Amino acid sequence: MPKKVKKVTRKEKPAKKAEKVSQAPKVEKYIYFFGGGKAEGGRELRDLLGGKGSGLAEMTNIGIQVPPGFTITTPMCNQFYKNDMKLPKELHKELKDNISRLEKIYGAKFGDPSHPLLLSVRSGAKFSMPGMMDTILNLGLNDKTVQGLIKKTSNERFAYDSYRRFVQMFGNVVMGLDKSEFEEIIQKKKEAKDIKLDTSLTVEDLKEIIGKYKNKIKHKTGEEFPQDSYKQMEMAIEAVFKSWNTPRAITYRRLNNIPGDLGTAVNVQAMVFGNMGENSCTGVGFTRNPSTGEDKFYGEYLINAQGEDVVAGVRTPKPIQQLEKEMPRVYKQLKGITSKLEKHFRDIQDFEFTVQEGKLYMLQTRTGKRTAPAAVKIAVDMVKEKLITKEEALMRIEPAQLDQLLHRRIDPKAQVNVIAKGLAASPGAATGKVVFTADDAVKLAQAGEKVVLVRQETSPDDIHGMAVAQGILTARGGMTSHAAVVARGMGKCCVAGCEEIKVNDQRKVFTVGGTVVRERDIISLNGSTGEVILGEVPTIDPELSGEFGEFMKWADVIRRLKVRTNADIPRDAAQAMKFGAEGIGLCRTEHMFFAKDRLPIVQEMILAKTREEREVALDKLLPFQKSDFKGLFETMKGYPVTIRTLDPPLHEFLPNREELMVEVALMKTKGEDEEKLKEKERLLARVEELHEFNPMLGLRGCRLGILYPEITQMQARAIFEAACELARAGKIVMPEVMIPLVGNINEFKNQREIVVNVAEETIKKYKVKLKYLVGTMVEIPRACLTADEIASEAEFFSFGTNDLTQTVYGFSRDDSGKFTKYYLEHKILPNDPFVSIDVNGVGQLMELGVKKGRATKPDLKIGICGEHGGDPDSILLCHRLGLDYVSCSPFRVPIARLAAAQATLGRISKEVTE
Repeated sequence: MPKKVKKVTRKEKPAKKAEKVSQAPKVEKYIYFFGGGKAEGGRELRDLLGGKGSGLAEMTNIGIQVPPGFTITTPMCNQFYKNDMKLPKELHKELKDNISRLEKIYGAKFGDPSHPLLLSVRSGAKFSMPGMMDTILNLGLNDKTVQGLIKKTSNERFAYDSYRRFVQMFGNVVMGLDKSEFEEIIQKKKEAKDIKLDTSLTVEDLKEIIGKYKNKIKHKTGEEFPQDSYKQMEMAIEAVFKSWNTPRAITYRRLNNIPGDLGTAVNVQAMVFGNMGENSCTGVGFTRNPSTGEDKFYGEYLINAQGEDVVAGVRTPKPIQQLEKEMPRVYKQLKGITSKLEKHFRDIQDFEFTVQEGKLYMLQTRTGKRTAPAAVKIAVDMVKEKLITKEEALMRIEPAQLDQLLHRRIDPKAQVNVIAKGLAASPGAATGKVVFTADDAVKLAQAGEKVVLVRQETSPDDIHGMAVAQGILTARGGMTSHAAVVARGMGKCCVAGCEEIKVNDQRKVFTVGGTVVRERDIISLNGSTGEVILGEVPTIDPELSGEFGEFMKWADVIRRLKVRTNADIPRDAAQAMKFGAEGIGLCRTEHMFFAKDRLPIVQEMILAKTREEREVALDKLLPFQKSDFKGLFETMKGYPVTIRTLDPPLHEFLPNREELMVEVALMKTKGEDEEKLKEKERLLARVEELHEFNPMLGLRGCRLGILYPEITQMQARAIFEAACELARAGKIVMPEVMIPLVGNINEFKNQREIVVNVAEETIKKYKVKLKYLVGTMVEIPRACLTADEIASEAEFFSFGTNDLTQTVYGFSRDDSGKFTKYYLEHKILPNDPFVSIDVNGVGQLMELGVKKGRATKPDLKIGICGEHGGDPDSILLCHRLGLDYVSCSPFRVPIARLAAAQATLGRISKEVTE
């Protein structure tokens, strides 16, 4: 779960030590120019120019109309932090030189009252971080240059609208005032005039609003709004660099595994204006549908607007297809350019454009964020279109993204109470308690509640709440609004632009028609249809597309590692088989003992005073275990099934010690039935007997089987009777018996002898031929250190990395949560070792175990089980170590299949550095 971050105004400086920032390498220049049909650099300089800057340079080089400008490189961001968050002196000369180059192209002068050059200042990191960092438009306007703009355009309203926007954006982004301070002023004016749209404001209205904005800035900051254009430029660049380290940007990077020492570039461009009237517009789009992957032009635009209006969700924009009717020539040109861009970059493009008085300009192109279903469809389609190879298609999708495809969706047959319908911005289903702020979302999620975040429109400051929410609902905004874009990137269900709902943040309610939905009421969202549903709704299993099956077959051809599943019951095993599992790598037999009809028998076995009494209880359990194993063997249809003998300490099957003590004390106080009291006291005494100060290192695993060999005998008998009965019926069965927690070869020998004796006896009794293996779970350091000895007896190893991590670190998995979060936030650990294997510690022991084990037995089969088996970075390590298979939970099997293919193709692990 991401950390809760305090909401701050942007004036608050990010802590200098909040993040490790690498020292900037020595470079010859910090600024790269693009314009006049030629750019210094292109997409090959993405590390230096960032995603946006390299895209602008590349578009310039291939002859696309881009407003000229220049990019301040990412090393300068690192230099900025090194220089106590001030622009170094060496940048100023380069800055002025490049502004002069722009002035020559435009025939205008930056800061000139009669013929001003206006600029935009935008962020642009290597990896796309939509909405997380800052943008300033119309920079260079002041009380004098606005008059020059009026003279130049003969459009007074446009000039003052641009000035109003600039003061508002600069006041918020650079000078630290909250957006609401400005929104309140403009809203009051619109209410006083009984108008709804900003475009209805007159010149005099805009002048009055600008004056009030300036007064508000002076009142809140004690500073005048800067009138010097170059000073505005310096402050804007500094603000963009500072936005790299805001809490929301850091949170986004953590959520998306983006290293924190990359820094952001700053892109300075000549302004083009979509707010010059009815023949001007601004828009954003994708070359294909980022939600479904359909090869269909997708986007939105607003007439007489600037870019931030579209993505901020303040006005609900028009679908891009409508542009064909309103501006047919521009639409045709835009369609041609974006098709060219997709073919050039060989991937779906996310683009921004502005039309100024009928002339089209491209402001951005970058690889488009997409949902998992869209990612798979686009990858498969592009292979068929011969744009990319199968290998490239496999490397395009993050394995964890596939998780979105594998979860349940709303049952279309269910009776649901649909109260509103918005835009189907990001697919899937979400149910949870309504919350109205990002902070409340985090608070409830940390308490274990599922939440749906409801906002008028989201802003980048909501990122931490969006991360923990099941789904997001907004009243305003379109398919390319902040909420929609970020939700798709996260794989979250999102319904955007649901204008039927009226959100009241203060009262924490939203209304639709006569229905009032309050905070903590439960709603459901259908992100595939845009429906908002009252209450919880039934869901059904996902339907995997033909493209998904085809894509996964490509992965299977490439990968070397086999993928098994962890499953204890036939239902889970069957689900895993549907997802492509090639066997069971871990069947935890103890899970079978917790069933209601079995637990009393298990307790009877534990409470038995003699071996004979224990065997009576075990004989009762035998048919249950045999039936379980038979079901698993049948489901797996000849694939190997690895069954771990009993692992947890016996007290886990008995009532809680403290609760029993209270119960006995109350029975005594109330004078309850003597026989019942004695029975409880007997149970408590046995619980006390079995109580351990450190159960993880106590009587469990193979130690249990050594002290109570009859338990191992019963389990072995159940396994081999089930296997032999099926073998006699002509079915192929491959049982593998795994002995847990072995640290000494003699422990393994003891248990192996019991298993082999029962196996041979049973095979002889049933008169069948049956191949089986007996191996061990390698989960304590000594097993790795003596793997050569253990391999002389064991026929396979399976790394139990959960326990191995506990014993290597000395961390209790159940208790380490108290400090792990702090460790991650303060970079004491690069990542959670229970999520991704610790390469330098646990990984070293695994490598030693593999080398020693195969030195003794070259053909030793080695795998891994537990949740690390479904983690892409851990799978990469397993591939490098030469393991034969990984095993994970059923729903992570496709993730593991893709990660294994990417490991073969040379995927590089991306560690989080912040």
